Amino acid sequence: MEETTEPTDIFLWANQTDAVKNELQMELFVFNKNYTPYSINFSSNLETQLKAMFVFDLISTVIFGAGTGLSVRDYELSEAEENVLLRTELTKVGRAETLLHLIEHERSDIMPFSETEHEFKRIKGIILRCKRPDGTVFYATKAVQQSNVLQGSVSWQLTGGTFAAFEPEIGVRIPVDNQVLIIGGDIFIFNQTKFEKLFQYSYKQQLIADKKVEELLAAYKLSLPDGMDLQALVREKPGVVRKLQKLEVGGITQDQAIDYADTMQLDLMTDDQNKIIIMDGRDLDMFVNLINEDYITSEITGKRYEIKSKKLLDEAEGEPPRG
Repeated sequence: MEETTEPTDIFLWANQTDAVKNELQMELFVFNKNYTPYSINFSSNLETQLKAMFVFDLISTVIFGAGTGLSVRDYELSEAEENVLLRTELTKVGRAETLLHLIEHERSDIMPFSETEHEFKRIKGIILRCKRPDGTVFYATKAVQQSNVLQGSVSWQLTGGTFAAFEPEIGVRIPVDNQVLIIGGDIFIFNQTKFEKLFQYSYKQQLIADKKVEELLAAYKLSLPDGMDLQALVREKPGVVRKLQKLEVGGITQDQAIDYADTMQLDLMTDDQNKIIIMDGRDLDMFVNLINEDYITSEITGKRYEIKSKKLLDEAEGEPPRG
């Protein structure tokens, strides 16, 4: 019989953690756009602020919510609403699961962050790993917005009414809002938009994209390397996922797509059976762009362009003027 794990009782967690909130062991990590984690030190005088910004407000939000009827609902089945906390399983969010696996089980391979080697402008998120005296581990995660990062070489600091050179290499304004909390096998989503951007996970969009991929495989003859799964490749391409939401599969036929690629002088490959070869994400981008008619040649300059957004002008023909 398959063993099932009960979801974390977030209200019990909040009460138990509140009782030992000043006894937490903390470690700080940042991770980049490729979801590579780096360890990073913090000074002792920052410890109180770290707890306040990453942990204490999470606890108080949940405890206060318990008194106002806060309900926990599955992310995949619900929409974000007032007084609703969304939850999903860690195993469903591959990037988050991999990230925590590296932190917990491959610690020796995690490098300390160095601005000269890793560049903070590539950092996507920050994770505070907390361990309670009873051994319970949880992670408070926030997105890093590069607009909130100050480069020392081009920033000034104002002290006592006087401008001076900004002394640190980097200045970072940490978001104060609650975003993502991971406990055991559960992810609690306090900010849906930031959760989805942090881990490039949107179940609803992906569900539609998965169905579109099935339609693509039925409508087009494609050749993929052994072991490659088109669904998995699409999931790694957020731009393709978004494009598939509106794509009318079959509007461009196989032969038309191949001719279109020739006209636009694109390196679309086909095999002996006239199957379109998809070797990697670049080929996938090209194929989806072709069947979405995303390439155009300027009649004025003759230059070829990839269209980033399209507005079908003839949809407006015959409509009465507005205003």
